Amino acid sequence: MSIEPVWTGFRCPWQNGVAKRFVATVRRELLDHVIVLSDRHLRSLLAEFVAYYLADRTHLALDKDAPARRPVEPRPCPTSRVVELPRVGGLHRRYTWRRAA
Repeated sequence: MSIEPVWTGFRCPWQNGVAKRFVATVRRELLDHVIVLSDRHLRSLLAEFVAYYLADRTHLALDKDAPARRPVEPRPCPTSRVVELPRVGGLHRRYTWRRAA
């Protein structure tokens, strides 16, 4: 793919805006709302948040789509209901259609 790393200066935050923005998002959307109990707990929270961030969270720069590109779900039938799927331990949610029984 011909991707080469770009080295940034040590302690030069203006050279790595993408990483700083992601860290700020993690702090604002995850760490400000939970109490981290241990290193293992933090790692599991971060793993769940990264999965949510890539698969479910909408991004304005991607025209309100997720980086993993999920298709728009049309309503399957008129009696279908919207259901919520908890993400990151219920801190965030994803919504989808479910057919009524």
